Amino acid sequence: MEPEVLELETFLPYRLYRLADAVSREFSKIYKERHGLTRPEWRTLSGLGQRGTMTATELGEQSAMHKTKVSRAVAELERRRWLTRTPDENDRRVEHLTLTKAGLAAYREMVPLAKAFERELLERLSAEERTAIIGGVAALEAKLTLG
Repeated sequence: MEPEVLELETFLPYRLYRLADAVSREFSKIYKERHGLTRPEWRTLSGLGQRGTMTATELGEQSAMHKTKVSRAVAELERRRWLTRTPDENDRRVEHLTLTKAGLAAYREMVPLAKAFERELLERLSAEERTAIIGGVAALEAKLTLG
């Protein structure tokens, strides 16, 4: 009897990973061209733009980034003067990260570009396909307790 083979091309987790990576790479062209940001820097900027003040740990959890990537992104955005670090009053090991006016301006400039990217991506699909993918992703997120 032949051993069972896993065909990656049809394995859903692999397909989802490749799709997410392809979409992320395509979107990264926009923020890289506009501001020279890396993916972790964009995720950090957008997380802080959305939530206001966060810790590095919270940023890592929200964006599913390893703490070293968060740390490098925070350091670069701080170098650009796009964010500030405020030590926690009760725990000096924790810093609260907040966008500066310049960081907030960059974030606000990127929001309509991100929304346009998403809209154009979904417009590649039929109405039925859009409904199916949005519903399917939401269902998987709910079952995996991500959403």
